[in-house]
Amino acid sequence: MDTDYERVKSAIMYIEESASMQPTLEDVAAHVGLSRYHFQRVFRRWAGVSPKRFLQHLTASRAKALLRDSQPILDTAFAVGLSGPGRLHDLIVATDAVTPGEYKAHGEGITIRYGIHETPFGSCLIGVTDRGICALRFFDGPDSRDAIAELAQEWGLACIVRDDEGTRRLVESIFERAGASIEPLPLLLRGTNFQIRVWEGLLRVPESCLVSYGGLAERLGVPSATRAVAGAVGANPIAFVIPCHRVLRSTGALGGYRWGPDRKLVMLKREVAVGAEQ
Repeated sequence: MDTDYERVKSAIMYIEESASMQPTLEDVAAHVGLSRYHFQRVFRRWAGVSPKRFLQHLTASRAKALLRDSQPILDTAFAVGLSGPGRLHDLIVATDAVTPGEYKAHGEGITIRYGIHETPFGSCLIGVTDRGICALRFFDGPDSRDAIAELAQEWGLACIVRDDEGTRRLVESIFERAGASIEPLPLLLRGTNFQIRVWEGLLRVPESCLVSYGGLAERLGVPSATRAVAGAVGANPIAFVIPCHRVLRSTGALGGYRWGPDRKLVMLKREVAVGAEQ
């Protein structure tokens, strides 16, 4: 009988050979003769990451190599098995989450560098740790004190330092068009397990596509938890990058937005306009 090591080795080779087809967890598990649940546990134990994350890293690496060779963004997306440039942009956003212990510690031992910058959607505050972006929020008017105070409250024991210059290029790369930045964009998420699950689900909503709160709940496998999903969407700490602006009410109405419905409408119109040009 094959050992777990041999199964994982076979799975890795299969994923690499069929990466352009974007094989599902079920596909790879069937290839090595295991149930999807057993295979997921075995692969994570031996490889250190989930099969999905391994495929994401592999696809991102191939996409970045093609982009470095000046391949068009749309051609690159299709070459690596993705549905379009918006999906490519979402792929190179990698999420990490604070541990339960770190969550309870309210950021103790973490340094957050933050900057205030102008964007196509108004002023924003971005917060960055060594592990990734932990906050991106918009605010109106010239006074950023409320935005800074909210960041300090959410990460109560973190060391928070202003660094406009050090965060400028990151903000510029975020608001460039999808796929323009070929470096992975790491995010550090602080929330409940359910909230993080919803935020990661939002990253799978393609650019210029829309989903209802109920539709998102169904995608996440919790169709009866529409209100809880809506609450998690509203608590999204990293605006625009985690695209909570792509969620509408079931009636098709725009719905609320933490940083203002007018800003949400402008974001959606911009995505549709850019998508029509690609």
